[in-house]
Amino acid sequence: MEDLLKMTGKNVVIMGVANNRSLAWGVAQSLYKAGANLIFTYRKDRSYTKLKKLLDENEMAAAAVVPCDVNNDESIQEAFQTIGEKVDCIHGVVHSIAFAHAEDLKGEFLNTSRSGFAFAQDTSAYSLIAVAKAAHPYMKEGGAITAMSYLGAERVVEGYNVMGVAKASLESTVKYLAADLGKHNIRVNALSAGAIRTLAAKGVPSFNEILHKIEDTAPLRKNVTKEEVGDMTLAMMSHLSRGVTGEIVYVDSGYNILG
Repeated sequence: MEDLLKMTGKNVVIMGVANNRSLAWGVAQSLYKAGANLIFTYRKDRSYTKLKKLLDENEMAAAAVVPCDVNNDESIQEAFQTIGEKVDCIHGVVHSIAFAHAEDLKGEFLNTSRSGFAFAQDTSAYSLIAVAKAAHPYMKEGGAITAMSYLGAERVVEGYNVMGVAKASLESTVKYLAADLGKHNIRVNALSAGAIRTLAAKGVPSFNEILHKIEDTAPLRKNVTKEEVGDMTLAMMSHLSRGVTGEIVYVDSGYNILG
């Protein structure tokens, strides 16, 4: 069983590490322990500085660290061309990117701006399409693409607003991409992670209330950790899940099953 989880020699692109609390960082740690060669992308110079510091502090070596602005097609294409030149073959991509303007996460969803709606969709959902399109020519041996979602994609979560709609779009995107890329032996799935104190979560007004509710009512009576999300992502990226694609896998202490 352990052999099925090994990622030795596999090149995996990690997108979306903001700090040590990021889901993407939890995923990176799990994949690194399993032997994967990690390639990181970042958007801004300050993000690169934080990422470099994080890697140094944890004594983790990166196969490459490449700039990539997911709101720009040319930047995405250049990033994956650079990655392809460095590692030749990509075996996996972790898409842990989502963003909405703060003003669109406050007040009533009814007041969502047209530009804010479009921006949240572009950053959180369309970016997965653009990334998959740029990555798949380098996924010569097949592989896995994994995105990060949340329960707000299918239920109304107070304060999640336009991001909930963007995550719903992301989950549908996962299924359509899985249908397209399956013939190339590329699997596409999403993890619906429970509430975790990430940088993005700070923008949700009701976040602390959500955490307490999960602790009180979820079947496991606890909130999940980025390490638990990381380990499940490892399973979904590995040979262990070779027969699974187009799925939304919940890592939320069972909270999603409650009425």
